[in-house]
Amino acid sequence: MLIRPINESDNKHISVILREVLIEMDIPRIGSAYEDPEINNMYESYQSNRSIYFVVEENNKILGGAGINQLKNGDVNICELQKMYFHKSIRGRGIGDKMIELCLNFAVESNYKKCYIETMPNMVDAQKLYIKKGFKYIDNPLGNTGHTACPIWMLKNLV
Repeated sequence: MLIRPINESDNKHISVILREVLIEMDIPRIGSAYEDPEINNMYESYQSNRSIYFVVEENNKILGGAGINQLKNGDVNICELQKMYFHKSIRGRGIGDKMIELCLNFAVESNYKKCYIETMPNMVDAQKLYIKKGFKYIDNPLGNTGHTACPIWMLKNLV
């Protein structure tokens, strides 16, 4: 298994995997990452020096990813852990834990002070992992991500 930064040639493959997982998880298509404009151009969406997107590759096939980007319409010191989804064939193997570590290390190196995440109630395993990694539930959304269907918000202090 290989974890690496996204390449431009990965765009189609990662968009297919992300949408497959969102459909599998019964995530609403409206008000979620499913309709994000960047989902078709993930490489281009993570080209600032304070953003990165990692993909997971196994047997030359993209099977998931996760990234860090500045929170949209939010405090410049807050990043968002974004689009962390994995094909069911690689879940339960510690990949989420590794990806969060890579993303949070990048966030610290990029001088972010906090990391934000939005998720869905049925993504219980993901929430357990976020809590294990130091995220805490908060009462309201931050920034303006457009993810109106996501009613669970979490935040982690990085410093």
